[in-house]
Amino acid sequence: MAIRTGTQKRRDDIQSLLATGSWTISRLAVELETSESTIRRDLREMSATGEVIRTIGGATAAGYVEPPLGQRMEANAEAKDAIAAAAMDYLGDGSVRTVFLDAGSTTVRVAQRIRDREDLTVYTRGLEVAMALAQPNGPEVVMVGGRVSAKSHGTTGAFSDHALGRIRVDLALLGADAVDAAKGLGEPTLDEARTKEVISERARTVVVLADSSKAGREVSAWAPLSEGWVWIDEDGVHPQR
Repeated sequence: MAIRTGTQKRRDDIQSLLATGSWTISRLAVELETSESTIRRDLREMSATGEVIRTIGGATAAGYVEPPLGQRMEANAEAKDAIAAAAMDYLGDGSVRTVFLDAGSTTVRVAQRIRDREDLTVYTRGLEVAMALAQPNGPEVVMVGGRVSAKSHGTTGAFSDHALGRIRVDLALLGADAVDAAKGLGEPTLDEARTKEVISERARTVVVLADSSKAGREVSAWAPLSEGWVWIDEDGVHPQR
């Protein structure tokens, strides 16, 4: 039996939205001006035919891969600016002297806000983050070596893990491809997940900076985070227990 034209158009619209990343059922319903039960039925049937991949409370496109950093820098810019602004609350405390600042489009925005913080030592695996901070009268910058990802421009692997396993920081600000309260932080590769797990174990405070589209996204690898980590999205600060 052929799908009705209206249904097919809605499912085409769902596919277009999921091409930008993971979406929740509630966000899809609002965007497409329909009910959550309709979206839930569409996703169930589209998942059965392999068109989409169901996630916790939503879906992502089948075959979704992380877009290049340059493309991600432009996506959800308003949300990322709000997240970076909220992250500054964790950097205003005089007790914070050492920071790990992850690679990523949101953490670059944080770097731009602390360029004049001579009181900080910043460890980073992100090339753009290091370049944003490497200036006179700014933080001391320590670039963590390793294999460079073509997409995130972040370092990973044995060199990275070796270095991070020998430092301690007051604060780790981490990016993420996916966030889940139970699983922790999701990444496209085991190397990236492992690198973030290592630094989370070496940080007094762990804060994940990721917009709400990252909730429940299905990815290849997960990094469990230390107890009491915090997630900041565009809606505010969410302590995790």
